[in-house]
Amino acid sequence: MNGKAPTLRYERSFLAEGSRFLAGCDEVGRGALAGPVTVGLVVVDLTTVKGLRGVRDSKLLNAPDREALVPRIQRWAEAYGVGHATAAEIDAVGLMAALRTAGNRAWSQVIRDVRPDTVILDGNHNWLAPASQGSLFGDAETLQVSCDAPVHTRIKADLQCVSVAAASVLAKVERDRLMIDFAEEYPGYGWDINKGYATAAHRAAIDGLGPSVEHRRTWRLGSMGAGPGVPAAEIGR
Repeated sequence: MNGKAPTLRYERSFLAEGSRFLAGCDEVGRGALAGPVTVGLVVVDLTTVKGLRGVRDSKLLNAPDREALVPRIQRWAEAYGVGHATAAEIDAVGLMAALRTAGNRAWSQVIRDVRPDTVILDGNHNWLAPASQGSLFGDAETLQVSCDAPVHTRIKADLQCVSVAAASVLAKVERDRLMIDFAEEYPGYGWDINKGYATAAHRAAIDGLGPSVEHRRTWRLGSMGAGPGVPAAEIGR
């Protein structure tokens, strides 16, 4: 196993602010050419939670280790959720809005059990609950159920915070399972291996077969693409 183990140090700092239930949040699939973006949420009770051995950012774990962690994380958490936004939704509303849709689908699962007082979101941009939501988000489900807790972004939170690392594992395992299922439905793209990401073999398969309905059609997809996970509309920005 690689990487220094994440801790609960940052999570516990929110006890001083009066928070009890804290949700760690992370996404996977942002840079893929096919398949959904997927967001995981894992809620802990800061007054009772203890560390969870073996948890790391999902990118630092192999597939069997991630799979083995899922039931342990589910027992450890006060609540958890995993939400997806499809390739078609990414094409329709853009990546940031699709991430918010996926995140709030996960949020709607979590609040069936407990409503978090605060959220730690991996990265430096609050796509989960932006201050100005505007009219981009026309999805009625997203508008009816949306994160209303304070969101604290933190760069490399998936490496530092156990709750965020755990959320990344749940999201990664569920998305990988979806892509393996899609590989049977749409053979030839190698999704059971590449999980929709921009490998040379995946781009070559798109050149030969054309894009499927699970590809992000607004992105540069084939071997002449602009790089992994770059929407055509964002070339040059």
